[in-house]
Amino acid sequence: MVKFGLILSISRTHLWSRKKQSLIAALGVTFGIGTYIIMMSFMTGLNGLLDGLILNRTPHIHLFNELEPSKWQPAERSNDYKGRDHMIHSIKPIHSQPRIHNALPLLDYLNRMPEVLGATAQVKAQAFYLGGSTQLNGSITGIVVEKEAELYNLGEYVVEGTLEDLKRNEKGILLGAGVAKKLSLKVGDVIQLASSKGDNYGLKIVGIFQSGMADLDNVQSYVNIKMAQRLMGQSDNYITDINIKLHDMTTAPTLAKDMEKTFDINAVDIQTANAQFETGSSIRNLISYAVSITLLIVAGFGIYNILNMLIYEKMNDIAILKATGFSGKDVKWIFISQAMIIGLVGGFIGLLFGYIVTSIIDQTPFNTQALPTIKTYPIEYEPKFYIIGIVFALISTFLAGYFPSRKAERIDPVEIIRGQ
Repeated sequence: MVKFGLILSISRTHLWSRKKQSLIAALGVTFGIGTYIIMMSFMTGLNGLLDGLILNRTPHIHLFNELEPSKWQPAERSNDYKGRDHMIHSIKPIHSQPRIHNALPLLDYLNRMPEVLGATAQVKAQAFYLGGSTQLNGSITGIVVEKEAELYNLGEYVVEGTLEDLKRNEKGILLGAGVAKKLSLKVGDVIQLASSKGDNYGLKIVGIFQSGMADLDNVQSYVNIKMAQRLMGQSDNYITDINIKLHDMTTAPTLAKDMEKTFDINAVDIQTANAQFETGSSIRNLISYAVSITLLIVAGFGIYNILNMLIYEKMNDIAILKATGFSGKDVKWIFISQAMIIGLVGGFIGLLFGYIVTSIIDQTPFNTQALPTIKTYPIEYEPKFYIIGIVFALISTFLAGYFPSRKAERIDPVEIIRGQ
């Protein structure tokens, strides 16, 4: 029968007699686990930040009407020309408006679907920003302010002013940072817009937003949806786009195809729209896990080498233990318990070390013009990283102690004593 109390006492004595080696082994686990937590917390936070720049602002399904050439020409519909070759060049697109037909009933139906978290309407209009004799091309998006804030976190990108100011001011505009810089405008100024129909409007700048994508910030601005409809000279039921957020993003491709057939409208899902970005995100996550796991494995090999050398140094002690009645199994558990003690001590110190360093990184200033709302380096505090770290520490130290302990279990004390 294994005497665990006595075995633990002998294990502590062995470790204490070799303080330097025991400390080095524990530090190997500490830095392995600590580095794993730091790496995963930082890389996950960074990936979340990069994903958020695209995914938080991208609808899971985007409904719109796309300008397309006519699928059927008059010659193809005529019975007189059936069975003949039709050589038709420069086919012109169908004359149709970009508006979504029956948009308001469709929007109401979508918001009642169980798969849909929320659906919101937009009106997109082209306009010119006027600054004296300067004209800049602009893209104006009319939005339902509270919906954009709730579903797409638009408020996180507002660097001056607030979304509430835009909601309260029907003639207000949330201006892109690039436009504001080019025209030397600030919150409270009035900007002149020229619509595609030639009408001029003066809108008060109630806020400035910066998305982190310069091409977008140089042209994009947001207004209330009613203001955008007025810019287009249209009624209150004029809607050009519907953006849908789902409870489960992975169902977007299937639902988009169903909506396209059911509503006879163009539907683009988020996976199709951001295929390259998702591939890059998956590769970054794969690299993070690969590097972190490698660090843990290296720490395990360090423990194995130290315990292996410890067995050679403790040959006399092993012989004495066996000569005084300890079985090979008892000796094996002595060395396994030493490894587990090293794993526990080094693992918990590693968890503390990782948490302290990630907390310091989380407070380190990180300022960039591309991401003005981000003030410190991104860190993700995930409990699963700490659980994985301590479990791996225990498993790796157990294996690192198990294989050398089998060698100690088979040692013949007579041969060792005779050699002395």
